[in-house]
Amino acid sequence: MAVNHQHLRAFHAIALEGGVSRAARRLNVSQPTLSQQLKALEARYGVMLFESRKVPLSLTAAGRDLLVLTQKLFATAADIDEILGETAEMTGGMIRLGSDNPHYIARMVGLLRRDHPLTRVQVRMGNAREVMQWLGDAHVDAALASDPPGDPHFSYEPLTTETLACALPCDHPLAAQASVPIAAFANETLLLRESSSKTRAFIERALGDAGITPHATIELQTRETIREGLALGLGISAFFESECPPDARIAYRPLDTGERSYPLRSYLVCQSERRRSALMRALRPIVAEMQGSGPV
Repeated sequence: MAVNHQHLRAFHAIALEGGVSRAARRLNVSQPTLSQQLKALEARYGVMLFESRKVPLSLTAAGRDLLVLTQKLFATAADIDEILGETAEMTGGMIRLGSDNPHYIARMVGLLRRDHPLTRVQVRMGNAREVMQWLGDAHVDAALASDPPGDPHFSYEPLTTETLACALPCDHPLAAQASVPIAAFANETLLLRESSSKTRAFIERALGDAGITPHATIELQTRETIREGLALGLGISAFFESECPPDARIAYRPLDTGERSYPLRSYLVCQSERRRSALMRALRPIVAEMQGSGPV
């Protein structure tokens, strides 16, 4: 009797994730459905694949042997999909994207709509941690994320590398300089993003490495609020290059951090099993085009 492909996929996902709930989010199915598929597989062959149902799940000897085979099976299936689908095009439907950078995601959506006008796009914005969580929970199909953590469950396509710039009121004395030394922050009020912000983490690390403490700090959370604070003369701030849209009220200058550098790398990320999907084949040339045109 032929093995049930869905039952094998259920086992494979549960084994990789170490639990039914995470596997269900990964496959975008309900937990009861996945549990029933696993039970059906075990009942059909009269074998236990997990020692118990307590999280984290532990594989039996038979389960470990089967996982080796399913890893080969689904890797081969992905290769077959790539060969047979390499000329496939997206002709409609909805794709869901997550991003922590409004500049890059807007550009990506514009290029995607240019190349695939029948495809509808939905975007969710959040910080990098939220975006990666949405991707892991299958709430988005792909994500643009800054400095994401390495995870074998995800596939990463490099997008850009950026450096920090100092943002300050256009009439600030430092605006007359070609670049702003990080030591200048000791005499300034620093306007900060929220505590989970990558930008904030980078500027605080740069200040810490330089042994610099700002005269004062004000947390204004969002980029938009900080830009308004800059325009009102509340202080100065630091952004990455793509976060610096033209504004006649604000001057942007390179931030001189001395011998140390603080590059922020952004990636297009998807779940590993979807790296050969039609969506990713459509997005890769867009990523290449965006790399060629830089952050501005």
